[in-house]
Amino acid sequence: MDYEYILIHSIPKGVILEGILHLHKSIFDESDKLVEQMESKSHLMVNVALVDNKVVGYKIGYAIDRNTFYSWLGGVDPHYRGNGIALKLMEKQHQYLKENGYRIVKTKSMNKWRGMLILNLKSGFTIIRTYINKKGEHKIILEKKLQDKIM
Repeated sequence: MDYEYILIHSIPKGVILEGILHLHKSIFDESDKLVEQMESKSHLMVNVALVDNKVVGYKIGYAIDRNTFYSWLGGVDPHYRGNGIALKLMEKQHQYLKENGYRIVKTKSMNKWRGMLILNLKSGFTIIRTYINKKGEHKIILEKKLQDKIM
């Protein structure tokens, strides 16, 4: 199967945004405030995987500062999992970040998202701390060094 990967530096429009919202709702059981949340992020970056113009995966992040990027949200359609889409989206995100001078990428996960947690660990992320959020959920904060020195 041929996957098309695109990188967007703003909130996507049209069918791509609709596809992300639909996929996000199917994975996380909500999408009502996603666009509003994206509007508040600095240097938003959206990576999307498409099959025949259908969104089958996405990875959204934003700059924390000049050197640090936060990989915020992402997911892959359950019918397309196991095909390396999440890994490819991550690789494309990290390649762009390296080429544009970012030194560190951070993310958060939870035990219930074990597949993503394992992918992060296999991809060079390190667990730097954990905490319990207001909902009583255990959150895992991970970080990966992209470059050794600040550019």
